[in-house]
Amino acid sequence: MKIEESNIVETNDYRVIVYPASRPFTTKEAKAITERLYDFLATWAAHGKPLSSSFKIERNQFIIVCVDEEKEAASGCSIDSLTGLMRQLEEEYQLGFFDRMKASFVENGEVKTLKLSDFKNGLKNGEISEDIEVFDFSKSTYVAFLSDFLLPLKRSWAASIK
Repeated sequence: MKIEESNIVETNDYRVIVYPASRPFTTKEAKAITERLYDFLATWAAHGKPLSSSFKIERNQFIIVCVDEEKEAASGCSIDSLTGLMRQLEEEYQLGFFDRMKASFVENGEVKTLKLSDFKNGLKNGEISEDIEVFDFSKSTYVAFLSDFLLPLKRSWAASIK
């Protein structure tokens, strides 16, 4: 069961699962990923009960899956099935969804993703500006996602690197 776009409001605190790719999607990939996620979420269930869920592709690089757990909570098995689909997509398109040793940020209006070690070195030696905004993939609720998914470096998890 899908959460209809018109039902997603900033006051609903849906559970959020973020899948960050290591690079932007091609047009063909975005279309195929969208179709596969629509098909999957239409039948996604926890213990036989449909999950009210939806997704969006943010910045052509990050997949955001929302679940309305006030209607039905996502179980371990249902999360495992979503993870299975995302692993298939990762392997098929080489997207790096599960590589947690990377950092994504916006510099001069462009989304960039680097290995975490390269990101840290770039900040320390001044190759990366302190005026960047950094993505935080740890957000687990829709309200937190809306307010803190992209933050100025000084307010982000990366502030302690410098």
